[in-house]
Amino acid sequence: MIKFQYLSANFYFMKNLSFLLLFLSIFSFAQNSIEQDIIDIEDKLIEWRHYFHQNPELSNREFKTAEKIAEHLKSLGLEVETGIAKTGVVGILKGNHPGKVVALRADIDALPVTERNDLSFKSEVRTTFLNTETGVMHACGHDTHISILMATAEVLSKHKDKINGTIKFIFQPAEEGPPPGEEGGAKLMIKEGVLENPKVDAIFGLHINSQTPVGTIKYKTGGIMASVERFVVTVKGKQTHGSQPWSGVDPILISAKIIDGFQTIISREVKLTDEAAVITVGKITGGTRFNIIPESVEMIGTVRTLDPETRELIMKRMDNMAHDLATAYNGSAVIDWQNNTSITFNDAELTSEILPSLQKVAGEGNVQIMKATTGGEDFSYFQEVVPGVYFFLGGMTPGTEESFPHHTPDFKIDDSGMLLGVKAFTQITLDFLNNN
Repeated sequence: MIKFQYLSANFYFMKNLSFLLLFLSIFSFAQNSIEQDIIDIEDKLIEWRHYFHQNPELSNREFKTAEKIAEHLKSLGLEVETGIAKTGVVGILKGNHPGKVVALRADIDALPVTERNDLSFKSEVRTTFLNTETGVMHACGHDTHISILMATAEVLSKHKDKINGTIKFIFQPAEEGPPPGEEGGAKLMIKEGVLENPKVDAIFGLHINSQTPVGTIKYKTGGIMASVERFVVTVKGKQTHGSQPWSGVDPILISAKIIDGFQTIISREVKLTDEAAVITVGKITGGTRFNIIPESVEMIGTVRTLDPETRELIMKRMDNMAHDLATAYNGSAVIDWQNNTSITFNDAELTSEILPSLQKVAGEGNVQIMKATTGGEDFSYFQEVVPGVYFFLGGMTPGTEESFPHHTPDFKIDDSGMLLGVKAFTQITLDFLNNN
């Protein structure tokens, strides 16, 4: 009897051990299969990136870009919708099992920058932007973002049996801002229902960085990128001959005083030990010739903040200061404001949840906490509606002595940095859907 019980127990143990080993074998094969699919797609990934880099299109004009994206998504069997926010494309992939809905986003527009590096696939495209002839260039890395998301869609479309839920691949136009007088970007996509039908539970985005080494991921909980306000100050004086300034009111002098005063808000009124803030005047227009004091001057600039209270303080003080300084010099000044982005704010709980996924694909030592940047991102508008996380991906060749910033003619990204982006998007998507 004792021997029989022992044999039964031993048989039960061996049976369950066999089942466990079979499960682990299947799971390991599934993981290895996905990893191999990611490795195998690198050539396509680079080919796509080179195509988009050579054929850049400005905000709200990404017609050929959108066409190529849609064609690829349709070839994967996804549900595809085009024309969202003018040129946006959305692909929907439904897993074989029910679950939540996750969105992955890539921006697709280029910039009015003339490329001057030595890439074999450099852009030669030219256009007229705001009445000025200029080149067109993917000087911010959006060409890599498109390619990474297209590759992620292809990899995941082969593994629907491993997906609990639904994935929305959002290719967003006009992240750099729509042309004057037009709507566009994330705000318009949300307005047109991109986060509904099915309703998105969480959204993830990435940005490649030319000054972060390949193989590195950087993140931050909370505010990671600044809100962006565009302002226009109109200063009015009284026109007169340049030889008789006492006969008029000089708006150029008033503008100089206002610019100087704005910087004292940053240096003397903002608690910079809490969060950074920036006021920049980027353009001044006024006057016609050397011997005429003009009637008016226009100044255009930006305010960057990482804290809502600081934002309100700066805007209020700038309004008051412009008015009061102009009045003190017998002129007048008014400010018109335009919000370009909100604070890109990473949800704390969601950031903590996906951190192990990022560490798994990049290695724990290669996933680093960063300080906030005063750059802006309209991904922030998605985060105002649903929880989201935005992170940075290394695109600088290791050992590079000089890397060029984004939005410059010499900007470069190393192709080898993109594959980690595919791995990261794939891993956080599967982990989020299958663990919730």
